[in-house]
Amino acid sequence: MTKTALITGASRGLGAALALALAPTHHVIAVGKTVGSLEELDDAIQAAGGQATLAPMDITVDEAMQQLCRGIYDRWGKLDLWVHTAIHAAPLAPAGHLAPKDLAKSMSVNVEATARLISYVSPLLGDSGHAVFFDDPRGGAQFFGAYGATKAAQIALARSWQAESVNTGPKISILHPAPMPTGTRARFFPGEDRDQLTSTSDEAARLLDEILSA
Repeated sequence: MTKTALITGASRGLGAALALALAPTHHVIAVGKTVGSLEELDDAIQAAGGQATLAPMDITVDEAMQQLCRGIYDRWGKLDLWVHTAIHAAPLAPAGHLAPKDLAKSMSVNVEATARLISYVSPLLGDSGHAVFFDDPRGGAQFFGAYGATKAAQIALARSWQAESVNTGPKISILHPAPMPTGTRARFFPGEDRDQLTSTSDEAARLLDEILSA
């Protein structure tokens, strides 16, 4: 039976690269907000001989995530792998000048949506599935208040789930990607020499070795 992989944040960057890398061995369920990018990903997966189910959804919409997970259960009965790459990168700003809307969106995407997804996806993964998160430790760095705090909170949720699941499953991995020329990084480091960064496809291949060997 073909294994299933849910990729949240699959429309671009590392999420898209991991979706394409997983396609030879998994049916990819690709979640993202940008329909055109998801369709391009689907074309690439099909060209490589794989199959994908596109889910153009916003992870902050609770009803959509409930519908998604119910659809996965109805079609496959379970989920083998969940790779969570969705993130909101708020503009850099001093801690005393964070825009309320930027902080609220960071909380909604990076923390609240992650917490709800854990509760919805955990039953699908059961005791033998695998969930993967990606750390980016910016907490305490100057101007990274909104992103750093909410990313740290996201990873804290993942670490709690990891500690709680040691004896029961599912397996929870928290990986550390190398710097890549993604849109998120470009917002934080404009003008950086992107040629010196690791390509998303190369990093996806490295991370996939870690994921599948875990």
